[in-house]
Amino acid sequence: MMPELSLTRRDLLSVGAGLALSPALAALAADPDRPFRIGACDWSIGCAGQVRAMETARRLGLDGVQVSFGSPDGEFDLRKEDVRRRYMDAAGEHKVAIASLAMGVLNQVPYASDANAERWVEECIEVMPKLDQRIVLLAFFGDGDIKGKRDLQDEVIRRLKKVAPKAEAAGVILGLETWLNADDHLRILDAVASPAVKVYYDVANMDHEGYDIFAEMRRLGSDRICEIHCKENGARLGQGRVDFVKVKEAVDAIGYRGWLIIEGAVGPGQSMEESYVHNQEFLRSIFR
Repeated sequence: MMPELSLTRRDLLSVGAGLALSPALAALAADPDRPFRIGACDWSIGCAGQVRAMETARRLGLDGVQVSFGSPDGEFDLRKEDVRRRYMDAAGEHKVAIASLAMGVLNQVPYASDANAERWVEECIEVMPKLDQRIVLLAFFGDGDIKGKRDLQDEVIRRLKKVAPKAEAAGVILGLETWLNADDHLRILDAVASPAVKVYYDVANMDHEGYDIFAEMRRLGSDRICEIHCKENGARLGQGRVDFVKVKEAVDAIGYRGWLIIEGAVGPGQSMEESYVHNQEFLRSIFR
């Protein structure tokens, strides 16, 4: 067992100011096997789909970044070998990890109805082993929303059943992030019947929909939840609607041990840097 490290606010503020990491933070960053590692979405730290997200994460004291996988016309398209190399070099240089990938592009190009989206998911599956990645978030918001749309949910099932064998062969997981409740998520997962398709659980989104997030997490379990977004809308973590102490209790109950990815969670009138110093300090104090 690793010795417990006590992170002071001064430790974390020094990172936010762009100074060298404290010994405590450096020790945390050097231990990839601890139960919980804390990352952030690249779009939440102002670096959507950009390699500089790795440097920003290091400056903020994060352990890793959830990196965007977008359409083929992006400047930092992960389909390109040279772009992947730049990400891996930056990760090594700044000693942060690529925690997972995310296809937020599916909010504008719906997976349930667009042939491009279907093809891009297959391309992402091909890319993931080349980046040593296991999880990709498939987003179902905006134009891609499938809540209350049984026909679109059934089409998602059809498409996932077709692509799941490729994901299984690649050893990767497609994580569905939606507005759906546990019942609807389980209907989709049971119909697809593949270990390569799971739920990407966002506590703030599910709370926004009025679901009992703690009961839902227990019902889904760690075998159905691939990764977790720790998010608040319009508030820093611990200062909004979500009770993260109870989230930790649910996480412990199901035995989840993996990345905690911070999304949003910027306080009113506060900078991203100030908010994210607080956010990771808060999470580290609970998820010891």
